[in-house]
Amino acid sequence: MTMMTPPPLDQEEEEMLVPHSDIVEGPQPMEVVAQVEQASSVENGPVEDPPSMKFTWTIENFTRLNIKRHYSDVFVVGGFKWRILMFPKGNNVDYLSMYLDVADSSTLPYGWNRFAQFSLAVVNQVHSGYSIRKDTQHQFNARESDWGFTSFMPLCDLYDPSRGYLVNDNVVVEAEVAVRKVLDYWSYDSKKETGYVGLKNQGATCYMNSLLQTLYHIPFFRKAVYHMPTTENDVPTGSIPLALQSLFYKLQYNDTSVATKELTKSFGWDTYDSFMQHDVQELNRVLCEKLEDKMKGTVVEGTIQQLFEGHHMNYIECINVDYKSTRKESYYDLQLDVKGCRDVYASFDKYVEVERLEGDNKYHAEEHSLQDAKKGVLFIDFPPVLQLQLKRFEYDFMRDAMVKINDRYEFPLQLDLDRENGKYLSPEADRSVRNLYTLHSVLVHSGGVHGGHYYAFIRPTLSDQWYKFDDERVTKEDMKRALEEQYGGEEELPQTNPGFNNTPFKFTKYSNAYMLVYIRESDKDKIICDVDEKDIAEHLRIRLKKEQEEKEDKKRYKAEAHLYTIIKVARDEDLAEQIGRDIYFDLVDHVKVRSFRIQKQKLFIAFKEEVAKEFGIPVQFQRFWIWAKRQNHTYRPNRPLLAQEESQTVGQLREVSNKMYNAELKLFLEVEFGLDLRPIPPPDKSKEDILLFFKLYDSEKEELRYVGRLYVKSSSKLMEILGKLNKMAGFNPDEEIELYEEIKFDPCVMCEHLDKMASFRLSQIEDGDIICFQKSPALKSEGECRYPDVPSFLEYVHNRQIVRFRSLDRPKEDDFCLELSKLHSYDEVVGRVARKIGLDDPSKIRLTPHNCYSQQPKPQAIKYQGVDHLSDMLVHYNQISDILYYEVLDIPLPELQGLKNLKVAFHHAMKDEVVIHNIRLPKQSTVGDVINELKAKVELSHPDAELRLLEVFYHKIYKIFPPNEKIENINDQYWTLRAEEIPDEEKNLGPQDRLIHVYHFTKESAQNQTQVQNFGEPFFLVIHEAESLADVKVRIQRKLQVPDEEFAKWKFAFLSLGRPEYLQDSDIVFNRFQRRDVYGAWEQYLGLEHSDNAPKRAYSLNQNRHNYEKPVKIYN
Repeated sequence: MTMMTPPPLDQEEEEMLVPHSDIVEGPQPMEVVAQVEQASSVENGPVEDPPSMKFTWTIENFTRLNIKRHYSDVFVVGGFKWRILMFPKGNNVDYLSMYLDVADSSTLPYGWNRFAQFSLAVVNQVHSGYSIRKDTQHQFNARESDWGFTSFMPLCDLYDPSRGYLVNDNVVVEAEVAVRKVLDYWSYDSKKETGYVGLKNQGATCYMNSLLQTLYHIPFFRKAVYHMPTTENDVPTGSIPLALQSLFYKLQYNDTSVATKELTKSFGWDTYDSFMQHDVQELNRVLCEKLEDKMKGTVVEGTIQQLFEGHHMNYIECINVDYKSTRKESYYDLQLDVKGCRDVYASFDKYVEVERLEGDNKYHAEEHSLQDAKKGVLFIDFPPVLQLQLKRFEYDFMRDAMVKINDRYEFPLQLDLDRENGKYLSPEADRSVRNLYTLHSVLVHSGGVHGGHYYAFIRPTLSDQWYKFDDERVTKEDMKRALEEQYGGEEELPQTNPGFNNTPFKFTKYSNAYMLVYIRESDKDKIICDVDEKDIAEHLRIRLKKEQEEKEDKKRYKAEAHLYTIIKVARDEDLAEQIGRDIYFDLVDHVKVRSFRIQKQKLFIAFKEEVAKEFGIPVQFQRFWIWAKRQNHTYRPNRPLLAQEESQTVGQLREVSNKMYNAELKLFLEVEFGLDLRPIPPPDKSKEDILLFFKLYDSEKEELRYVGRLYVKSSSKLMEILGKLNKMAGFNPDEEIELYEEIKFDPCVMCEHLDKMASFRLSQIEDGDIICFQKSPALKSEGECRYPDVPSFLEYVHNRQIVRFRSLDRPKEDDFCLELSKLHSYDEVVGRVARKIGLDDPSKIRLTPHNCYSQQPKPQAIKYQGVDHLSDMLVHYNQISDILYYEVLDIPLPELQGLKNLKVAFHHAMKDEVVIHNIRLPKQSTVGDVINELKAKVELSHPDAELRLLEVFYHKIYKIFPPNEKIENINDQYWTLRAEEIPDEEKNLGPQDRLIHVYHFTKESAQNQTQVQNFGEPFFLVIHEAESLADVKVRIQRKLQVPDEEFAKWKFAFLSLGRPEYLQDSDIVFNRFQRRDVYGAWEQYLGLEHSDNAPKRAYSLNQNRHNYEKPVKIYN
């Protein structure tokens, strides 16, 4: 599938886009080392492969790859051939682009398809815990033979050797692929098979589609939406109620899948919002709040609360005194913990778990002061429709990142919240209400934290039949598929060679339930009610039926298109209306002229009758000219139709004029008028006669307009028509005028002055040519006009560019527009911007170009005089933008570019505080200069204190910068630069002392392996020759000021290459560290194992930056 511009709106995912289709047959030459686990090579023949496997691809000399797309070796999964397709420099984006590709797609039989769940990863070769992995699933077929991620990871991260993805110029990529059997996607009819239809995906709106299907299949909710007051004058794109009514109506009555564009436009979303994947829970909450607001003052006011609102009571009850504080709160959904809970009941148990407030955490009970207390939550009531949000995504403090919890988590078909004598209910709850719920919907997320796919399992009538709503496709599913297979956890694949004692192959199930909807048994008859046409407003029924009829008409129009020809007829009136307003070059924009849809078998003379009716020009006064595209890319009337041509059919004439199949027939209608302004027969035309078109330029007003056409003799001289031109223009008969021929405008303007004494033939003037004329500039002072003649004006128009300028800190809003020239230099552009905002020094303006795909500023600003022209600033790959971002600097940009800006975190020696300092020095400065600059800014423990600068990455010290090192190449974007005082004991190291690294760590289990995760602030420590661990611990506790109770829980280990060897108090620490100069972060260190309870400091965010998704907003 060709994908050279942003994806069409029916693509599935924001970043799951298929790449270009001009793929070279077979893998391209490359230097790779590929490794396959549990798979046979292609050459070994048709060995039965396991349906899931992992493929590793090591790409050598990565930075020297000079090809746009790069293929891995072929590997086999489930009997199918696959390979990885990579765009090392990005697929028209500033990100690495990676896809899974069907290697033999070009040789497969017609109608082939296969389905695979897969993940792609770029391995962090320094710390595997920071590898980037993305998961998805796709039905591969001839139209979509590759699928994956256009924005896999930023190129700046990948190509930065300090990040760990590029080591020794090698990049390691992994693919895990599991092949599944599926139905034939293209021939499947959801309505016929299930009675329901799906929703089209706009790009990354599968999360919205799954929620909308769930809400639609709550009939009480659907009925309330239908009853929201709307009028026939409302527009769906500007009214959320009408757009939702329209969507629900189409879901109820359409035979094919339904588009959601009207609804998202009513939200105020643009195309970019549709390509941003958001959180289902957040959208649910925002949408319900918006509908609740829109329902106020209507007959359906309170429906949202009636359906979804429950109440719980937060309480704190003192143990030793009679004091209790309670607070009632409402909720529309409940967030349940998944991690550490085996099922929904365990999550509810955890939700109402009592917390003891004692010790340092006592409760201040007003007049009773600090008291031991119990704190908890109990439910006052549950709503008829209970929405449970499962916390599959959590923030991992160890990794300083969001992670997805794929643990197994069970949920019942029937949920009894009165269990164990109402353990979840508060004393004031109404015990007469039976809180027994039945499962209605299961919303599923398939994929990882960086992206994935949403779909829903729903049983609309609460019968035993489940349905899967996956964007456009709806299928029948059994209960096992809807429930048990969505629990998550691990799946063990069946043995492919039972005779061998192979270890079972397990893989994590990335598809699992994310949201559950339950309906209370006692309310189900009210909730699952009948909804028919009488619930739908008449104006809505009429509007939607009319839309359906128009859709059918379009379908019929398209089906019959081969029987018709479109004829575009341009007239003098069109030229006069467009030239100088819509266009300046050539004669007309054919898109805006009158179109006729004529049967190909119709005689042209019959078409002329239709023209007579339309324009009031009798047939005998009509003369038609055929347009032709010239070699210089201009489009002009070429010749009049011959009498024998007019006797042909429309279809025959179109084929004569244009060989392209189904092309339009473009004609110019020549009509002559007598003195009484009535049409007269067109004049006879010989080979000597030439039809010319004339434009008049006014240099004072800077206006160009069409003034008419004339027949001239090719042998006559230009001066012979000057009187007629003056009359056309309304000038005096003897006005001096200059004539120019408009020759072409692409790629550059060519407009040449004509010699009035020459003949038309000598001037190479022919039918359809354009002559521009004006009063002679010599009669006026040229200094008074910006563009004194036709060529200068046309040059100006050709290069004119309206640029929208936005402040860099408000990238969504236009601040102002400027009319500039594409040929303007860098200095001219910033000069105009400076004048516009009232800035005296244009060199303080810094401009940043626009990314046409992300609709965001590009990461790199334009360097001072770094481009030649404005046109260079606006180009982005194959697109031209009209947006630039600006910022005002505190110093001139040339001066700033000569400086290096470093962000340094200063750790105070005596206080537990970290202060960020921005140090700006010339690029040739040294680390010593940075330290001197810091000394003037920070508070030192004593005046003679010495500072050092460290490089810290992921809680490990990589380097102590020597004072003479140049700062130009220091990277503080991903690494934290830390400044600290050098302790006196380090300055006086004895011959038997060692300076060692000390890091905090915790152990984490992932994929059946235990990994060490570092956190917190690393530091150096001096150890002495005979010092035991017990002695070292005393100094560490004093340094870190850890309370005895907490410190007693800490464990101490010697770590080498990430493997901990735990130490006893009597161990001599010195003996473990055999080298004196241990500065390598990944070598030996003393590890402090304990839980990470410290709050995160803001400055540490740049150690592992993630682009968290934008909040969902509904603007209207």
